[in-house]
Amino acid sequence: MTKISSGYTAFMKKAFPALWFGFLGLFIIAILAKGAHAQSAMFIVIPCVMAVVGYLVMKKLIWNLVDEVYDCGDFLLIRNGSDEDHLPLSNIINVNSSMYTNPPVITLRLATPGKFGPDIAFSPLRPFSLNPFARNAVAEDLIVRVDKARSKRA
Repeated sequence: MTKISSGYTAFMKKAFPALWFGFLGLFIIAILAKGAHAQSAMFIVIPCVMAVVGYLVMKKLIWNLVDEVYDCGDFLLIRNGSDEDHLPLSNIINVNSSMYTNPPVITLRLATPGKFGPDIAFSPLRPFSLNPFARNAVAEDLIVRVDKARSKRA
């Protein structure tokens, strides 16, 4: 059993949003305490817009990620919180890897929805690379193995 998901997922899902919204909250409190909001409402509007945009981006890119994914040979073990699901490779119909997002995301589309729904997204392990266009080795390996598992199923 090999972990193929990033160890930074918990930080990205919990600590980063706390830092983001905490900083914005402290900024608004400081502005209100100094009275700068009386000069221009933009001192309040801009942090509120940043909070809304941050929420939407985190909802789309971070909060939908599962916590851990383990490669167990012919199936993947998916963990999200205290929930677990075994996902046979033959149940995966598509492996999509987004290379230009941070964190990088691999999305698995399932033939039969499992405990976590029809799509499972996780942030894969990524080695250090100076090449921003390098393909993710985890995604490439999953694509090949899923294709083999599907051809055995058919």
